[in-house]
Amino acid sequence: MPFFQRAALAVAFTLLAVNTSNAQTPAPAALPDPAATSVDALGWMKGFPPPPDKQITFDNPVGGVFPRTRWSFSHVRETVPTANVWRGSGAASPLPSAPRNDIEAVTFKPLGSAGSEETVTFAQMIPRTYTDGILVMHRGRVVYEKYFGALTPERPHIAMSVTKSFVGTLAAILADEGKLDPSAPVTKYLPELKDTAYGDATVRQVMDMTIGVHYSENYADPKAEIWDYARAGGMLTQGPNYTGPKSFYEFLATLKKEGAHDAAFAYKTVNAEVLAWILRRASNQSLADLLSEKIWRRIGAEQDAYFMVDRIGTESGGGGLNTVLRDIARFGETMRNGGRAPNGQQVIAKAVVEDIQRGGDPAKFAKAGYALLPGWSYRNMWWVSHNPHGAYMARGIHGQSIYVDPKAEMVIVRYAAHPVAASAGNDPLTLPAFQAVAEALMARP
Repeated sequence: MPFFQRAALAVAFTLLAVNTSNAQTPAPAALPDPAATSVDALGWMKGFPPPPDKQITFDNPVGGVFPRTRWSFSHVRETVPTANVWRGSGAASPLPSAPRNDIEAVTFKPLGSAGSEETVTFAQMIPRTYTDGILVMHRGRVVYEKYFGALTPERPHIAMSVTKSFVGTLAAILADEGKLDPSAPVTKYLPELKDTAYGDATVRQVMDMTIGVHYSENYADPKAEIWDYARAGGMLTQGPNYTGPKSFYEFLATLKKEGAHDAAFAYKTVNAEVLAWILRRASNQSLADLLSEKIWRRIGAEQDAYFMVDRIGTESGGGGLNTVLRDIARFGETMRNGGRAPNGQQVIAKAVVEDIQRGGDPAKFAKAGYALLPGWSYRNMWWVSHNPHGAYMARGIHGQSIYVDPKAEMVIVRYAAHPVAASAGNDPLTLPAFQAVAEALMARP
């Protein structure tokens, strides 16, 4: 594959709203040095104007290749069109601070290190997962919060597929309000998809990603449908001779069925885009306005969020949300408290949160082959561990996380720019680190 084509495909690694978190995708044996590839060390977008070789722009494909992503993930709005998610006019909900000096010393063994003597500290995990920002809440108070590289407390960062969990939660909210019927056929809301893979699917199957659809997210295959999706959504340049779909809607109408519905969990970003379309029809609102009304204004967010959009202003429900770190902490804390936000408002019905916590069918999930997630399931676009703590997650490529541990009364949120897109690149450190902090907080409350 020519270099320019490889570089163009790499843009989707940085901006594409997908999550190839299958643990069968191995991480490279040797990763780039985190310190040597930092924004400060390499000088991306420094100066007025920045030197030509330090500029990061959408029309230059190499601008989306690691380590430039350590800048671009915190500056998406400067490179692509977006739609705003209003925080409302009220005061931000409080996030009381109670810093602890023992978090960084928590130790754990990485997953897959059986027989190894390696012990890693939480402090070591942070640079090794190319963390841009991380925040730990315990019993409603911020006990740890740090930022690195281009990310600052007031700057939004791309959430990647953490976006899907917001979309799934919105669907569950509308279902609880009687405005969406999960058992209904997709065509009740989207008759345009009657001749597609979704023509005989239900909304519930979309919400839990048990759809049989011919769609590949294999980055190594330049003919995979993921690149058609990216071009249609404006995540890759379409070029002057492009004749394919020019919006998310047009692309979704091309998808054909492959296999049976409801037989197995199959993680595919197009399901989130279909669900986002269903939400727009069911609510008669844009996704940005719906998120603002149902969640963002009500949790007391301190900053507006925003979505990446295609050429006709359609938000990417598969991974285009950008927020500040503290606001996804507010959302995570809302979930931990059964739908009650830090400001005391019941934002999400408790029954909705409990349904997510119960998870989906682990047997269907197991068929997807996630070696590092044994016993997990997927429900309403959340990843559910079924571990003794009842932990569940929102997950996105390159290390984006909301980790909710009800038993430990803990929430951890992280934004990152890991050079490996697949969650297998950071799960061996991330998952045991989060569990170890939970156990430490329970032991030393």
